[in-house]
Amino acid sequence: MTVIKKCLFPAAGYGTRFLPATKAMPKEMLPIVTKPLIQYGVEEAMEAGITDMAIVTGRGKRALEDHFDISYELEHQIAGSDKESLLSGTREVMEQCNFSYTRQVEMKGLGHAILVGGRLIGPEPFAVILADDYCVTESGDGVLTQMVKLYAQYQCSIVAIEEVPKDETYKYGVIEGTEEAEGIFRISNMVEKPAPEDAPSNLAIIGRYILTPDIFQIIEETPPGKNGEMQITDALLAQAKQGRVIGYKFRGRRFDCGSVAGFIDATNYTYQKEQEQAKE
Repeated sequence: MTVIKKCLFPAAGYGTRFLPATKAMPKEMLPIVTKPLIQYGVEEAMEAGITDMAIVTGRGKRALEDHFDISYELEHQIAGSDKESLLSGTREVMEQCNFSYTRQVEMKGLGHAILVGGRLIGPEPFAVILADDYCVTESGDGVLTQMVKLYAQYQCSIVAIEEVPKDETYKYGVIEGTEEAEGIFRISNMVEKPAPEDAPSNLAIIGRYILTPDIFQIIEETPPGKNGEMQITDALLAQAKQGRVIGYKFRGRRFDCGSVAGFIDATNYTYQKEQEQAKE
């Protein structure tokens, strides 16, 4: 049985909704309480049994590489102090995972970012995490773990989906499909950021994917879509027309940390959970 070994993190975007904070800092390094978004994503992938992390970066994103590296001066300064333990989680990630990086020179959409990351993936199925979609579960498996288990059954591309308000469909890729089992849809159509009156449903794709390796060739052969960008939704539609894409209504909660409101909600939620755990 094919095992998902690699996770791709497209992280080259500018994060303009968080200016001026993101003028010199990647949006993926914005902290939810004390841990950056990118680390939450990597830990979710680790929970799913993945240890090869492939990150697509861009100009001004060097902090992502530095975060998953040893900081000798800092570690020397805090050695033996009560602050030393604060880096233990990051050290564990660094010890257990392999990190590779490539740069997306031009911003041409998520499909293009995934295509650029293909040189780090190779001819095998892989996961994709968009770190600014911060996903949590109260109990049980994390979202990507749920999807990896589903891939073992279906052996095709899988996208995480959730219901969104009908008037917000213009923010997402939206699916149409047949529910084969509870929360599992065989997708027949996908529309990128449709107006509410044009949306085929209110089931939106969020930032968790498992993709089969033929997606790279499909992206190359798919003409630019909305806003002249290479849309991953358009490439997935080619697979969906062959019945090879599953939409999965995941168990858990997603915070849209690409928006200021979602980021604040995620921070408040996580801080409250940490306070509750500290009291136990």
